[in-house]
Amino acid sequence: MDDAGVDFVVAAWRDEGEWAAITLPLEAGDGLEELEAALRRLPAPTGAVGFVSVADDFLVIARAIGDRSRLLLTDITAAHDWPIARQVLDRLGIPAPDDLDEVVPAGDLTLLNDFGVHADDLAAVIDDIDLYPDEIVVTIAERMGVGRVVDDLLAALPSGS
Repeated sequence: MDDAGVDFVVAAWRDEGEWAAITLPLEAGDGLEELEAALRRLPAPTGAVGFVSVADDFLVIARAIGDRSRLLLTDITAAHDWPIARQVLDRLGIPAPDDLDEVVPAGDLTLLNDFGVHADDLAAVIDDIDLYPDEIVVTIAERMGVGRVVDDLLAALPSGS
């Protein structure tokens, strides 16, 4: 984990019908602008999807398509402690919650619809309190069709990453 609490950053994209995925440097998860810039550098005509795990507690899921981004934060209460979560809520125009017991997602639950992960399915996965962020990412990646690659990438990360 780095100073910003980032456990890992994984990006996946589809190009000419084939899936690709890579781990990105932890610094790509230090802030929303860094994440978006890293995703935009990838050869992803339909948009690269980035998954940032922070403090083994929550995820930021971003999809950069051209100069637009679609965002999802799995836990709005994270905005009280983590800059990237606060930045996502700011971009979405959502204030940080006063009630720290209100663990709910914020953002675009439809951002992966065209990759086969519909809003209801995405909500069910991120709402599963028994899953850690890496398990959530692998589950989502499996539904997208790139699960094995993402699972292998996460398994290859050094311990504590």
